[in-house]
This record gives sequence, C-alpha cells and structure tokens, in this order.
Amino acid sequence: MPLTDTQIKNIKKQDKPKKYSDGGGLHLHVTPTGSKLWRMSYRYEGAQKLLSFGVYPAVSLADARKKRDDAKKLLAAEVDPSVQAKLDKIHKRAEAANTFNVIADEYLAKLKKEGKAEATLTKNRWLLDQVRTDFGSRPIAKISAAEILVPLRAVEAKGNYETARRTRSCVGAVFRFAIATARAENDPTFGLRGALINPVVNHRAAITQRKAFGGLLRAVWGYEGTAEVRHALMLMAHLYPRPGELRLADWSEFDLDKGVWIIPAARTKMRREHVKPLSAQAIEILKVQQSLTGGAGLVFPSVKSRLRPISENTLNSALRLMGFTQDEMTSHGFRASASSILNESGLWSADAIEAELAHVGADLVRRAYHRAQYWDERVKMADWWAKEIDAMRTKKTVVVAR
Repeated sequence: MPLTDTQIKNIKKQDKPKKYSDGGGLHLHVTPTGSKLWRMSYRYEGAQKLLSFGVYPAVSLADARKKRDDAKKLLAAEVDPSVQAKLDKIHKRAEAANTFNVIADEYLAKLKKEGKAEATLTKNRWLLDQVRTDFGSRPIAKISAAEILVPLRAVEAKGNYETARRTRSCVGAVFRFAIATARAENDPTFGLRGALINPVVNHRAAITQRKAFGGLLRAVWGYEGTAEVRHALMLMAHLYPRPGELRLADWSEFDLDKGVWIIPAARTKMRREHVKPLSAQAIEILKVQQSLTGGAGLVFPSVKSRLRPISENTLNSALRLMGFTQDEMTSHGFRASASSILNESGLWSADAIEAELAHVGADLVRRAYHRAQYWDERVKMADWWAKEIDAMRTKKTVVVAR
C-alpha cells in the first residue's frame, strides 16, 4: 500500500536497514541511524538500477512521487533517469560557474587579444562595472531583461542617458559572446532597446562655411601660444585626422621625403592602418616642428614630459583663447570643416573624401577600392586643399584645377 506522511513520521530507526514501498518502484530506505532516504528501483536495458531522490523530510512524500513520475516519463522516452540526473548536475555546476562576471572578463580578454586600444578596453570595463553589483554573480543563462533594466534605470536616473544606452549595448555584447560559446541561449538586452531614453545627439561643433573657416585659419596661423600647439592646429586644418591620431603621432610614422603619414591600426577608429598623403605645406610645418622636437619620439610631446603627448583639451583650450566657443569649433571639428568644403567644391568624388577621412564602409571590396583606386585623387586633393587653405586665410578666391 502507498505510504502516508503519518506512517513515515512514525518510522523509528532499527538494527538493520529496511525498505518501505510506496509503489511504482519508489520506496523509503531507512538506515540503522534513522535516516530516511528516498530511492527508486527500475530496470533499463535489462539491468536493475537504483535512483536516489534525497532525504525525508527535506524531500516530502509528494516531492518524491513527482520525481518518480518524472523518472517514469524519461523511461517511457527510452532515457536512463540516472544518466539524466548526472547530466542535470553537470549542467547546474556549469551554470553556477558561468556567471555574468566570468563571461564578461573572458569577453574583455578576447577584446585585448584582438588588439583593441587600451582606451576601448578601459571604456568597456567601466561600462560593465555599472551592472556587476546587480547581477554579476548570477549565472548568465538565468539573467532576465528585468534584472538588466534595474542598473540601467539607475544610470538614467542620474541623467546619463548615453551611458545607459552604451551600457546596454556592452552588456548585450557579453551575452552574444556567451551565446557564441554555448553558455547562453538568448540576449535579453535585445528587448530593452525601446525601454531606454534616447539621448539627444550633440554633434561636435565645426565651422563649415568657407569665409568663417578662413577667419579660423587666420586665428590659428596667428596663434601666440606655444609653437607646438600652433603647429598641431595647423596640421589639423591641413590633414583633418582624428585629434587622437595627431596628438599621439610618432616621428617614425612619417616619411617626409615620400610625403606620407602612416597611422598605425592600433590608433585608428576602424583598427586598420590608414595612409595619408602630405601636401608640401604640411611637410613644411612638420619640418619646422621636427626642428623643435628632434626626429624621434612623439611629434607633439607635452611640456611636462616628452614621453606624454599634448591633450585634446590643449587644442580645444587654444581655440577658446582665440575666441571660438565650444559651440562654434572643436579640434575634432576640423574634420567636418574639411569634409563640407571639399564636398561643396564639386571637384572631388565623395568616395575619395570619405577614404581620406578614413570613413570605411562594411563592403570589403569597397574598402580595397577606397585605398587603391582613390590614392592618386587623394594626393591631388591634398595639394588642392593646402592651396585652398592658403587662399582662405589670405582672403583670396583661388580655384586650382585638378
């Protein structure tokens, strides 16, 4: 007959182990010490086997019966319950070991091996730190969208909408890495895209009108601060690289005889080497700067240490001293200035301009086309742009044929 809770409670310890059957192979094994263990006897592929369900009363009679019924369902599907139980334990151990923190650290290590810049790694670490306290110790496969939203809302509450958006994106990258390594099945951040406040995009200020840009050039060429800062701003106008690419430039990257600047992949936004043609005017500025710093090391070292570059704040501060507010012009704005005026000239293909700006699309064929087919055009464009700069800052109107 099936067991009852009252009967089980009244069972006393005995000199020898004894079994009390509940039916369907389920029985209670009582040891001489009085321990009451749930077990199930069954046959699989002709062999007699035994399955353990736990200790009474931690595992109740109802729980034991459910475990027995689940085991019978597995047997009906020709699955050995003992093997399945071992697999379930392995899965739980792996799940407990694969926490968000563990996967996040592996993801960061992967980025480092892929050669991502230290600034990128630092930014990713900082973004992930926004959520580690909330669910970092949780198994990644168990984390829900609702859990992720909690720290994101906390970031939003401080008015940091862009940080919240980037944190969601970074957390999503960790989940996709977990999916790729078979430790998660879905990315819960996908459903949060519409839950966060979209930040207002503030484009970097830039002067894009030819006449106004001429005024900026005159101010730069007449800048009375340090020669190094004046030269850096002059080259920002001539070459319009990303500010960090110029500030961190090393003399080893320049071949003034051939008129090229090779920006290494580690310092470009796209993580691909970028070669820029140098006009005669740009080469002359570099030669003057070289006479000040020598031909080795940083092109624009800090006044405090030759081992450290000038900062972007240094360039922007110089623009402020010249009377240009942060809403009018930034060091990064030279890129938009050049792009606008070059495009408006109608003399150069948009693709050549984009290639010079190192704006590379996703099409691999198009990348190769940018680098190779447009090189001659970019060399001519660099020469034209240098002459236009001379014309704009001297208030002349000169159109140079290609």
